[in-house]
Amino acid sequence: MSRKKSTQSGLVYSTDKDLEITPPATPGEDDLTLSPQQQDLRVYLDRMPAGKMLTRITGFIGQKEDLEKLGKLLKHSCGVGGSVKDGNILVQGDKRDRVLEVLLKTGYRGKKAGG
Repeated sequence: MSRKKSTQSGLVYSTDKDLEITPPATPGEDDLTLSPQQQDLRVYLDRMPAGKMLTRITGFIGQKEDLEKLGKLLKHSCGVGGSVKDGNILVQGDKRDRVLEVLLKTGYRGKKAGG
């Protein structure tokens, strides 16, 4: 089981009247999403342990919300399910050609990777 990172500074009590406490920065606040022309995505084909095929898209630089929007667009365009995990977009089945076509049509740079 993983531990969640605390967002508190650890300070419980202080008698210093001049003490200024700044809230910690939220993750992803400073992360900027690169424009589609600046993204360099790779499209892989993986085989799951049960023998099923999986199309994996890596290399996205930006906020999680933008990654999820792109994942939703790709899954909808291919007509299949999938998910977004650990900065990767996972699309069920061998959809490399269709995913690459949609990426190029929407302005992203991408190419097939792996064997």
